[in-house]
Amino acid sequence: MMNEDQVNDIIKRWRKTPEEDLKEEDYHQFKNIGCACLTQGNSAQLLKFLKDERNQGIVKSMGCVLLSPLVCEIIKNKNCDHCQTAVTHLTRICNPKELLHSLLELVDDTDPGAISETILTLTPHLQTVVLRLDEGKAASVGLVLSALQRQLSRLPVPYTRQQEEADEYGLCRCCAALAAFTNPFTESLKRENGNCVNTAEDEELRAELLKFCMRSLREPLLDAELRGDRKSPLWLFATEIMVTLPTIQEPFSELLFFNSLKKSPLMDISQSKESRACLAYLLFVQLINIESFPAVFSPVFVLQCNMEYINEMLSSKKESHLRKGLALYEKSLEGVQDNSLPVSLLELRSFYSVPQNLRHILSDCPMKHLREKGLQVFQLFINKLDAEAKHKFFRCMLKTSNHPGIEGYIVKNIRNEVESSMKPDNGNKWFLGAEFVSLLGLALCLPQGPETDLVHNMDKIMESLNLLRYLLLKEKELRSIADVWEELCRIKDEYLKMLRVCISISRGYYSAELKALREDQKIKAKEARAAARAARLVQKITVKHENASDMSPEAQQQVLQSALVTFDLMESLIVRIEEITEENLKILN
Repeated sequence: MMNEDQVNDIIKRWRKTPEEDLKEEDYHQFKNIGCACLTQGNSAQLLKFLKDERNQGIVKSMGCVLLSPLVCEIIKNKNCDHCQTAVTHLTRICNPKELLHSLLELVDDTDPGAISETILTLTPHLQTVVLRLDEGKAASVGLVLSALQRQLSRLPVPYTRQQEEADEYGLCRCCAALAAFTNPFTESLKRENGNCVNTAEDEELRAELLKFCMRSLREPLLDAELRGDRKSPLWLFATEIMVTLPTIQEPFSELLFFNSLKKSPLMDISQSKESRACLAYLLFVQLINIESFPAVFSPVFVLQCNMEYINEMLSSKKESHLRKGLALYEKSLEGVQDNSLPVSLLELRSFYSVPQNLRHILSDCPMKHLREKGLQVFQLFINKLDAEAKHKFFRCMLKTSNHPGIEGYIVKNIRNEVESSMKPDNGNKWFLGAEFVSLLGLALCLPQGPETDLVHNMDKIMESLNLLRYLLLKEKELRSIADVWEELCRIKDEYLKMLRVCISISRGYYSAELKALREDQKIKAKEARAAARAARLVQKITVKHENASDMSPEAQQQVLQSALVTFDLMESLIVRIEEITEENLKILN
């Protein structure tokens, strides 16, 4: 430990030593003296030394080595004004290249528990240093933004309004700091936009700012809840990004529709898609800077291009992605005229993948609000298809959905299309002609024949019976169409015959199970024997993905009774269909 006189002697020697003659041990000693001041709480004394005109040569030569201890002190003691002023002074007089190297090392070595504090502390100083550079400024901007965003990606994204307002981990404040860092560089490009010739440096800076914007769209904006009804910090950050892109001459149409990102390897393909998906959401759903988007593209073209991004978001498991994907899907469809999308679009991969992803949401998503929104968008998409496209889409869903609820919904839509086709000037072969028969065969079909689980397939069966009843009531209209009525009668007879067999088998099984369950309850068998008996009896019964063997005896009894009521409903519909058939024969005779 050196005393004050020794320190003064060393400082006097340094004042007389040219920078090129300073040795490694001098840098080490200088850092040790600075650290000692901070440890002893003498930050004011250190600042006085750094600002002393006699010491500017020393500080300019060796000041960079004090950045690390000063920054650590700032983060540890958040109101250390002397340390803040010292760092500011160093960033203004030390070699900017050395400063940049030292500051980037500090960013890379960020303590996981002090990520936001480090970013907020260093970002303004990094901006000062980069602006001082005479050459390589664009590349340095890229290095700084990349390093800061790597650390930012480690912070959890606030999702609720309360989390965003609390900003516990500082992500919102860090986003604002990054936006502030880019402002002078964006403005410099804005001033250069009027020039006929852009320099290589300008082009490089534009590329680096584009990378920053696209990374920001992917993280954190894709994960954030962004709503225009409240101007939250992340909403303001999203607005900054959406304003920056046109300013640096990156038109939205080029980024979204003509994929200019392929020109340079900014990020891998999946990351690029996620970024552009968020961009499409902010532009078309939240309408941020929509005035910068040219109004020359047709709604069908916009939908076709957006399907790639919709598919990207709907294939995710994250709620924020799914919500944005559904919102973009809905918004893209709203501008399209009803009954206008041609069947050729269904041959595109995205027009197949998006409904399949939507199917997974409807059948598997645990969040009710997403399932409800998904169903609304599903119906909206159906409404936009023309007759041939609807026919093909319904066939595809009936063959691939493997979900009775979705199949029942499709059958209900088939009935609506038949009804619409019977109106004047609406007739078509897809729902009122020869092509309709093949679709009807898929609708009136029991997937496992006589062994079909009627309870599990109830939604589709009930809709199929309603469709059949409606068609028989329209016998007069259908008889006039060649080959349709005869095929309808054949399909009807086969379907009802098979369904009666299924009902008979299922009723016998469920009645026996219910009787056995009641007997078990009456004799009040031991709990273990009753549980074993119930498990053996109903182990194969599945209702809406819930295994009956996991239920209480009372719940099992309710399920079995509900199943028997369902069979009664099916039989009552069959009886009504047969009555209509007999009435039609009487009228015909």
